[in-house]
Amino acid sequence: MNADRIAALSTSGVAVEVVAQTGSTSADLLARAATLTGPVLLVAEHQTAGRGRAGRSWLSSSENSLTFSLAWKFAGGPQTLLGLPLAIGAALGDALGLLGVQVQLKWPNDVLKDGDKLAGILVETQAAPGGGTWCVIGIGLNLLMPDEVEAQLGRSAAGAPWLARMERDVLMAALLDALANCLRLFEQQGFAAFCARWNLRHAWQGETVVLLDNGAVVHEGRAAGVEETGRLLLDTEAGRITVMAGDVSLRVKA
Repeated sequence: MNADRIAALSTSGVAVEVVAQTGSTSADLLARAATLTGPVLLVAEHQTAGRGRAGRSWLSSSENSLTFSLAWKFAGGPQTLLGLPLAIGAALGDALGLLGVQVQLKWPNDVLKDGDKLAGILVETQAAPGGGTWCVIGIGLNLLMPDEVEAQLGRSAAGAPWLARMERDVLMAALLDALANCLRLFEQQGFAAFCARWNLRHAWQGETVVLLDNGAVVHEGRAAGVEETGRLLLDTEAGRITVMAGDVSLRVKA
C-alpha cells in the first residue's frame, strides 16, 4: 500500500501513513497523540498485536485483512462522544454497501456479514494538551477468511472476497473518506444524525437476546434498536430498559 496514493485518492485532507508492520496502529497513535497537529490515518500491512474490546486480540494478516487506525481530535470531552462507535459502524456499513458488500451491525461495535463478524471497531480516547479529546479509532476488516484462521479463532467469521479483489489503496481511500465525513457530522450533531441509519442495519432487531457480564446473564429481552445516545433498547418482561455499552457481551438467546 502507498500512503501518497491513498492521500491523493482521498478527499478527506487527512494525513496518511503506511507501515509494513507494527504491534498496534492504535497504540502507536495514542503514544503520539500529544504531538499530533491534525488527523492522521495509520495503516499497517501487518499488525502483530491488534486488539478489540475488553483486551481481546484481533488476528490479522496482510493478505487477508485491512488494519488501520484514525486519530481525530474533538473539541469537547469524552462525555460528548456518546454513540461514536455506533456512528462509525453506520458510516462503515454505508461505505461497504456502496462497494457492493451488504452488512449488518451488532451493538455496540461489530460489523456482521451473513451473521458472522466481518469488522470490529475500537475507539480509545486521550485528553489533548490544551483541551479537547483525541480519539483513536481502530478498525480491523476481514477481506478473506481462510479455514486455518477460523480454526485459530475457534468460531466462524466472515470475509469479503469482492473487496479483496479491489486495489487496496482505492479501498482504503474510500473508507477514509466515509470515516472523515462521519466524524465531521458527528462533531456537529452527535449520534442523533446516525441513529436511524444504525437501526436500519441492526442485525438482531426483534430477536430475543441476552447481555452477559463475565459470562453471567445480566439482562434478557427483545432487541429494539438503539436510541439517540447510542444506548441499546431492550424490551424485557419488566418493560423497556436502556443499556450502556460497558464491558458486556450481547448474544442471541439459544
